[in-house]
Amino acid sequence: MTPMLSIARLAKRYGEHLLFDLQDFRLDAARAYVLTGMNGAGKSTLLRVLAGLAPADAHGIHFAGEAVTLAPYPAALRRDIVYVHQHPVMFSTSVAGNIGYGLKARGMARSEIANLVDEAMDWAGVQHLRGSQPATLSGGEKQRVALARAKVLHPRLLLLDEPTASLDGEAREQVLALIPSLTQSGSTVVMACHDRDLINLPDVRRLKLRDGQLEEK
Repeated sequence: MTPMLSIARLAKRYGEHLLFDLQDFRLDAARAYVLTGMNGAGKSTLLRVLAGLAPADAHGIHFAGEAVTLAPYPAALRRDIVYVHQHPVMFSTSVAGNIGYGLKARGMARSEIANLVDEAMDWAGVQHLRGSQPATLSGGEKQRVALARAKVLHPRLLLLDEPTASLDGEAREQVLALIPSLTQSGSTVVMACHDRDLINLPDVRRLKLRDGQLEEK
């Protein structure tokens, strides 16, 4: 399978402490991965490094077949890699405005934004929340809005940090149901999590960070 991202070596240190040192790190195109490991193993840090939100020592990086760097973090990666935090930040606008925010920032025409936002809201099941303000949303609704806001950008690589950790019951089931369709639309998805149901989703590869190394299950 064609690699979406490959890195010959990726290491992260905090002072004298080596958090991880990964050799021949690779993510295939249109594939879902779960990233597991004990608290403090570096799961969230690894996602933040890949998203350009944290520095690391990286060598031999290729993204979609092109040689790139992580520092400085190139505009092409900022466009094609999207990171969703465990507790997504919502902008001070409506749900529709939140979902279309990135498209507007890219200078897309208003009519095209409206169509894409409608499709994303239908996908996430939040059409009824179109005009709602973020402060009125539940945790599950915020997570689905954040996923729609990410999906509408058509990322090549989508990084999800504990997407179900703060959810329970129906909200968790609703988010779980959205995950498989992300790879069907062509995105590579990496989910840092402890959720057994996420880990056991069909066709998901398991990666485990342990003692600074990455094991593939």
